[in-house]
Amino acid sequence: MGRFVYWMNVSLDLRIEQVPGDNGAGEWLRIDEELHREFNARARALALMVQGRVVYETMEEYWPRAREDASLPDVMREYGEIWTTAPKVLVSRTRHAAGHNTRVIGGDDAIEQLAALRAETDGAIGVGGATLATQLLRAGLLDELLLFTHPTILGFGRPLFDDYDLPIDLDLLEQGSFEHGVTMHRYSVRDAKEAGSC
Repeated sequence: MGRFVYWMNVSLDLRIEQVPGDNGAGEWLRIDEELHREFNARARALALMVQGRVVYETMEEYWPRAREDASLPDVMREYGEIWTTAPKVLVSRTRHAAGHNTRVIGGDDAIEQLAALRAETDGAIGVGGATLATQLLRAGLLDELLLFTHPTILGFGRPLFDDYDLPIDLDLLEQGSFEHGVTMHRYSVRDAKEAGSC
């Protein structure tokens, strides 16, 4: 059975956007080469990426071109290659096709389709997007959080989960730190459902 892993950059107060639509490109992020290499290694190890439409379209706009942009550092061109070629699922009600090794699912049974995908996948499935992660959490399907916490307090902006106000019990699986004060924590979600119990 696969594991849904919500991977996100966050502030110390668990915000993921300061300005609506910045989608991981805010000036508050401290992403240097060391941290990007960590991102690349973890992305390469994923069995699959599952992304909501907003995150997917942000990635689609930038990374396929980045892999061939000689003006960019090697580490960014490498991530462009990883993202473009990795197997992906776009969860969307409005899009019905996508390139770059991407399958599209949507409709009223999208969460059930994702549960089936989780059951038939071996390995970690990266989850991109707060709305999608919140839906998976509500359904008991979110297995892990992989949080890269940047040393800033935003005070406002979009939270890690959209409109979710219940306690979440977590177990720490892994932690690390990086040169510019970013820390990484990987947690398991205690109440995630086993395959077949969805």
